[in-house]
Amino acid sequence: MRPGSSRPNTRARSTPSTSRWSPLATLGLGDIAPTSGWLRALAPMEALVGFVLLSATVAWILGIYPALARRRALALRLSHVRRSRATAQALDSDGGAALLDGLASALSTITVDFLQYANSYYFHDGVENTSLARQLRYAAGLDDQATAAHHPDVRLSASVLRRALEDLSVVLDERFLRTGGGSERGFAAYAGDHGQPQGPDGPPRGGGSGRS
Repeated sequence: MRPGSSRPNTRARSTPSTSRWSPLATLGLGDIAPTSGWLRALAPMEALVGFVLLSATVAWILGIYPALARRRALALRLSHVRRSRATAQALDSDGGAALLDGLASALSTITVDFLQYANSYYFHDGVENTSLARQLRYAAGLDDQATAAHHPDVRLSASVLRRALEDLSVVLDERFLRTGGGSERGFAAYAGDHGQPQGPDGPPRGGGSGRS
């Protein structure tokens, strides 16, 4: 208080650094502030670090759930093909080549997701049809049967699908499973690690198609 005055001195003490950093850190220009110069600089910096950590956490959450959605969508797509009972003969067509191309593209995206969002591996999918760990064996079976197709586009698409499966197997094995084996062994370990039995190994042989 000033001498001879009954009103408190409410004039805020401020330094240029405090004026700049406090509003930026959303601390405002509050009534209570440190008196030491180094504490005045430290308080806004501490708030900024907390803000950065919060932003990073939100960004991680927003990034990992789309990756999980892509993985589950691919598994569901594979289960659709499996449940449609499309035969190896039905795959030997332009439509079969387009199907294999789409699966190879989706597998490449999932491989990148495992590299960028490694923690997504530890999210297990309990539903059979949306579990990629269960459906991968069927994708490998599609590749095996399409390799022997007469249609040249189907054979090319099967080759691309095989490379996509191999790349995914390498990433899973090197980063998570450590089996040291090939794709078949790696996918079996992936299914076991996620508590899923392996699915069928490919479409039925023969002509036509059926419905489950």
